Amino acid sequence: MAEQKSLSSKEIIALEDQYGCRNYAPLSVALCRGQGVFVWDVEGNKYFDFLSAYSAVNQGHCHPRIINALKDQADRLTLVSRAFYSDQLGKYEKFMTNLLGYDRLLPMNTGVEGGESACKIARKWGYDIKGIPKDQAKIIFAEGNFWGRTLSAVSSSSDPTCFQGFGPYMPCFELVPYNDIPALEKKLKDPTVAAFMVEPIQGEAGVIIPDDGYLKKVRELCTKYNVLWIADEVQTGLGRTGKLLAVEHEGVKPDILILGKALSGGVLPVSAVLANNEVMDVIKPGTHGSTYGGNPLACAVATEAIKVLLEEKLCENAERLSGVFREELQKIPKSKVVNIRGRGLMFAIDVHDSIPAYDVCLRLKEAGMLAKQTHGQTIRLAPPLVITEEQLRQGAKIMQKVFESYQK
Repeated sequence: MAEQKSLSSKEIIALEDQYGCRNYAPLSVALCRGQGVFVWDVEGNKYFDFLSAYSAVNQGHCHPRIINALKDQADRLTLVSRAFYSDQLGKYEKFMTNLLGYDRLLPMNTGVEGGESACKIARKWGYDIKGIPKDQAKIIFAEGNFWGRTLSAVSSSSDPTCFQGFGPYMPCFELVPYNDIPALEKKLKDPTVAAFMVEPIQGEAGVIIPDDGYLKKVRELCTKYNVLWIADEVQTGLGRTGKLLAVEHEGVKPDILILGKALSGGVLPVSAVLANNEVMDVIKPGTHGSTYGGNPLACAVATEAIKVLLEEKLCENAERLSGVFREELQKIPKSKVVNIRGRGLMFAIDVHDSIPAYDVCLRLKEAGMLAKQTHGQTIRLAPPLVITEEQLRQGAKIMQKVFESYQK
């Protein structure tokens, strides 16, 4: 049999453009291999990955321990549905609840499924426990939020590109300005509010960090008004900000915690919703489910992914390198950058209007680094947490040179 010719990047991009739904506008690079902090395209060019699949690859690409766990479990059992027990799910649930201090875990697949599940739980709790009248339970979201592209998720969005043209929208979803405690308290006084869902740091919005004490006040207000606090840690969780959870920076605990992305180390879709008995027990058999949620393959992979995160001290590495990253980014010419902000290894650069941020990303690609802009003039930076100080400085120097190229 003749050896099949490998496709070029141009041919791969053309295939997607012709046969795929055009719901993304990727950079013009076709990747075929990844290891640690690096990825390679089909022509063999090597790049620093400073996006980490939106923080899904915190443990680095193709971490050998996670891949071995995947292969081992795949050889034995991958899926039974929840019609039967498996030998993996209970062990995984015990491991995660003990680690994070919750009574129960609901296993799902994607981050947006985690968000949907949290909203369902909150509404059911609102009716069964808080006593909200039928069909009146409200959920409050912060402006600038992003938790996916389902109809519920876009119904809670303040970004017209997310929600325009997809109505009618989910009823009883309301918005409040992010990082605005007085506005939040005004909303929470409404006795029909069941929950407030918020990202500890807004990722898609451009790494927007609230004031110190914001999360503590959120916790106080939700307790005061008997409202569930849902923390969306799909992107900020599992080491990205220098702590296992971003809420740990303020020493507070949400009523419902949503995890995803790095929960599998970027190997397959795994998400989870965690809560204590008084909240999670409102879900009874038949009221919620997922064929693939909690499958043995996902459980084995997620368990190993979290063990890698803990045993290789990746949270500590992110916290240690945060200052290094900031120091290096501040060497970018001030005339080209409006603002730099971040926590752990989650940073954003607001690029001056005189330079298109998308063009910066193109030049970064040509120089050997992959990053992506968001909301026009903001570039998000999130390298895998396995990155070394030397690699981080090398990547930052690529950015410095790219920005300096605009002065010529």
